[in-house]
Amino acid sequence: MKSILKLNLVAFFSVLLLSCHFKEEKVSNLNKPNVLFLYMDDLRPELACYGKTQLISPNIDDLASHGIIFDNAYCNVPVCGASRASMLTGMLPTKSRFLNYNSFVEQETPNAVTLPQLFKNNGYITISNGKVYHHLDDRETDWDEVWRPYAFDKNDKGLAPTDYWQSLWRDYQLPENIKLYKETGTGPAYEKADVNDSIYIDGLMAQKVIRDLKKLKQKKQPFFLTAGFIANHLPFNAPKKYWDLYPTESIKQPYNNFIPKNAPSQSVCGSPELRQYAFIPNEGQVTDSVAKELIHGYYATVSYVDALIGEILTTLRTLELDKNTIVILVSDHGYNLQEHTEWAKFTNHRTSAKVPLLINLPNNKAKNKTTDALVELVDIYPTLADLCNLKIPENQLDGKSLVSIIDNPSLKGKESVLIKRLNGYTIKTSKYAYTEYINEKNNTVMQKMLFDHVQDPDENTNVANEPEYAHIVKMLSNTLRNQYGKNMND
Repeated sequence: MKSILKLNLVAFFSVLLLSCHFKEEKVSNLNKPNVLFLYMDDLRPELACYGKTQLISPNIDDLASHGIIFDNAYCNVPVCGASRASMLTGMLPTKSRFLNYNSFVEQETPNAVTLPQLFKNNGYITISNGKVYHHLDDRETDWDEVWRPYAFDKNDKGLAPTDYWQSLWRDYQLPENIKLYKETGTGPAYEKADVNDSIYIDGLMAQKVIRDLKKLKQKKQPFFLTAGFIANHLPFNAPKKYWDLYPTESIKQPYNNFIPKNAPSQSVCGSPELRQYAFIPNEGQVTDSVAKELIHGYYATVSYVDALIGEILTTLRTLELDKNTIVILVSDHGYNLQEHTEWAKFTNHRTSAKVPLLINLPNNKAKNKTTDALVELVDIYPTLADLCNLKIPENQLDGKSLVSIIDNPSLKGKESVLIKRLNGYTIKTSKYAYTEYINEKNNTVMQKMLFDHVQDPDENTNVANEPEYAHIVKMLSNTLRNQYGKNMND
């Protein structure tokens, strides 16, 4: 009898200890910070929080004031699909990987543990709202839920959600533009409809994020929640009231609407994305009036998205989820608004590659900080993993955690970062941007480009062939080959 009683007591205390262990794990899991990921499309770092005055973005600026502003952050590929694939895997582009908008993570890096997958594997609820991966059907198993406005609605065309989404995302609201789009497959590059914020796709997406926050408040799991905005992508569609924020006379074209002096022919983008829209010439410059309307439309979309972000952040605070939520805002790449005659991205120029990056920690632990440390988008993966105490996959990540910079913004960051667009490989340092355009059949250098960002921050003169910069060209070429040779050859 004593032996049986002893065994029962041992079993009882074993179960008790095990239950305590699970309880501790559950509490620990609850204490893990949530992540709210505000993923922008084509957003330039020209907001007030970056010292600029043209754009009206009070909600993003307020977010910045409660976190850390990275003032020297760069994408690794200045094109949406490839940039997103690179950032969400933490892997740099190579000669054969992450080339263009149509990059698929599951095809190009099938064995990678992606950022959302890492969070899901560690007990997080993961929700993809809007445009996160470029393609709706890329790595769907990374998420507990994938949602984009209209995509999963029944349609009379027999289209799968991905294809149906592709036919809808331009989202015109004015009858004449809807008619033109249906008849021709194209439409204008901008629209100002007198509609409520909730009418356009990003407004619908923001409302979904708000509903998710209210549901997640009731859950016992931490979350990785995204808000992937379509704006500021073409077409520049926004409610009229956001256009009205900017008087017509305030819209100016850039002073450097010219090809940089001594620029290699391959360095100049022909603005192919813009030319997909109605009333835009197939080649050459748009008229000054159209250029100003385009710039005006871009500004309007920034203010529109800013208002939507304000609604999301207000909900986060009202629910008191801000006390345990990391908020990160980042863009997939920069954007050209006629600088160097170029529109959109697709170039190795700084305007295509430089991005806004804001990180806000719970309880304002990084409040009102700014750093000019040199960083790149592949650093986001290890940073979020570090902040949430998640073990990163071995032998995968090319980025480095930014937590040390968050703690000490005076750190200088990396010696260099890589920016790649097709056969153009750019090494960006604190002072220079050096590019080699490679003949990828024999790995020879076809053309070179060097900009001195101390003397020429707007990149108006290529000095690669100037004698006084010969030693800089040699040094940066060697660094490019030694540090990124594998990316240039694989």
